[in-house]
Amino acid sequence: MKKYMTLEEFFKTSTTIKKRKKNILDYMVAIGCFSIIIFSLYTILNWIKDNSKIKQLNTEIIQNTKIIDSNEKGVLVNPPGDMNSNYYYYTKFSLMEVDFSKLKESNEDTVAFIHIDNTNVNYPVVQVDNNAYYLKHSFDKKVNKGGWIFLDFRNDINNLSDNTIIYGHSRLDGTMFGSLKNTLIDYWQSDKNNYVIYISTPKENMLFQIFSIYTIQKENYYIRTSFETKKDKQKWLDTMRERNIAPIDTDVNVDDKILTLSTCQNNHDGRIVVQAKLIKRQKR
Repeated sequence: MKKYMTLEEFFKTSTTIKKRKKNILDYMVAIGCFSIIIFSLYTILNWIKDNSKIKQLNTEIIQNTKIIDSNEKGVLVNPPGDMNSNYYYYTKFSLMEVDFSKLKESNEDTVAFIHIDNTNVNYPVVQVDNNAYYLKHSFDKKVNKGGWIFLDFRNDINNLSDNTIIYGHSRLDGTMFGSLKNTLIDYWQSDKNNYVIYISTPKENMLFQIFSIYTIQKENYYIRTSFETKKDKQKWLDTMRERNIAPIDTDVNVDDKILTLSTCQNNHDGRIVVQAKLIKRQKR
């Protein structure tokens, strides 16, 4: 004989099923939250590990690399006719000379060394035939999400293009190009002695004068390396100067060789850009 479920039994059964469903849902949410926590901890630990390796590696590099102020006067590059130009103030600065012997032994991809005062930028610069490898490998060529400071594969540091580009990750701990954010701050911008970039290569030492500092959304226009006409380059230079947010007024023209430093901002959607022109060089 078929037994019918009473209304009371129905509600009890329904309530039990709901409780089971809720328990299962709560269990799944708990697992999901736990997985997120584990993944986050794993990511953080890897980030700390990568940063630690980069700091240790660069400490060893600096300890084993001879870096001096060159007393040689050097040759002025594209000097302006106006003797009151701030160009002549910066050309009095000493050049930086680096001994590349041990750097080349450690990594044959080394092409230059870069330094900017009152930042952490004090690194050897590497270059390969693509712009991807050193986004995920450090100077010792081991996998590291901190990457390294590298020259655009399209450029030749010994034969400068219209625009020579150097990239680096913006690390939160200030390593690589993480301290380029200093250039956006008033205290850094208020010291006019900061507005130079020192570059040394195995063949020459160079001094660049900064003319533009700005932030912008990701684009390709500012990382053009060459121009078909002088008019095209002048238009580009005018745009780069108009973007400047720093209290500097530095003239640039189509005969200038430009250096562009680029790093990420705002979770890779934006860019911090520092641009300078070559004002002095010294053959080695």
